[in-house]
Amino acid sequence: MTIIEDAVPAPRGAGEDQTPLLEVRNLHVEFHTREGVAKAVNGVNYTVRPGETLAVLGESGSGKSVTAQAIMGILDMPPARIPQGEILFRGQDMLKMSGEERRKLRGAEIAMIFQDALSSLNPVLTVGYQLGEMFRVHRGMSRKQAKAKAIELMDRVKIPAAAARVNDYPHQFSGGMRQRIMIAMALALEPDLIIADEPTTALDVTVQAQVMDLLAELKNEFNMGLILITHDLGVVADVADKIAVMYAGRIVETAPVRELYKSPAHPYTRGLLDSIPRLDQKGQELYAIKGLPPNLLRIPDGCAFNPRCPKAQDVCRTDTPKLAQLTGDEGRELVGRGSACHFWKETLNG
Repeated sequence: MTIIEDAVPAPRGAGEDQTPLLEVRNLHVEFHTREGVAKAVNGVNYTVRPGETLAVLGESGSGKSVTAQAIMGILDMPPARIPQGEILFRGQDMLKMSGEERRKLRGAEIAMIFQDALSSLNPVLTVGYQLGEMFRVHRGMSRKQAKAKAIELMDRVKIPAAAARVNDYPHQFSGGMRQRIMIAMALALEPDLIIADEPTTALDVTVQAQVMDLLAELKNEFNMGLILITHDLGVVADVADKIAVMYAGRIVETAPVRELYKSPAHPYTRGLLDSIPRLDQKGQELYAIKGLPPNLLRIPDGCAFNPRCPKAQDVCRTDTPKLAQLTGDEGRELVGRGSACHFWKETLNG
């Protein structure tokens, strides 16, 4: 059995440049609280290349957003602490950089789109002022120049009548338009990597599709790396190149997007897929994974998913499975596929 926890392998052809843009290696993040130490991220590994989209999936509390915040350097420390791991951006470990060096990367090289646009935008400043601030601070532009750039950005993310609306306030825009403004802010300095944290939360299905299409279009235009964090498998189906599924702070499955939908190799992933409403199941009760995600202060021994897993056996309660390279017929490696499950073969074939 080959262990692949050093990285999430990329499917062939994913990302025009096969040199990693971002590498997360054995990252651990914990929070020190009065009740004890909450282990939010427990040895996460993945890579993102230019022009590639990695979707990170999992329920709330799985560690998706905490990993992203660690990459951006915006965790509150304390109570957060990073006891071990590396975050390499173009080969440089950001965890060893000074605060000033990290700030220079944010916005210019790595940008983040937050899930709640209304709370992320300043309600007392116009969107034009907030968009222009990126250019005033990082590029030294005048207010007039920055405003012109703000209008250009609003046009780029397809906000109608951008020149007329540049002086409007966030509350004057719809939810979908506010999310477009957040995307425009992330794109302002044309970064190499964008992290989108639940970018379609609270949006209706039609607007979700528009936002995802826009992200995909802009990613291709600028050949950016994109990390898409979500709990919704339906959102990433047509956008992602590869998927990493997280549970209790660990990656439990990796796969090229279409292969994961076709044949998941972890019971948790299969449960997530079975939870998606289907047109051919009209009138039937929707499937739900039993139980709740574990308390990160007291993660179960063995496989963290074992209390909820329909396939759990004694070994699952004592031995923690490693993320292993999957093999097919005649021992042939399944490129880009890994599963942290003792019984991945039964799940893959089931």
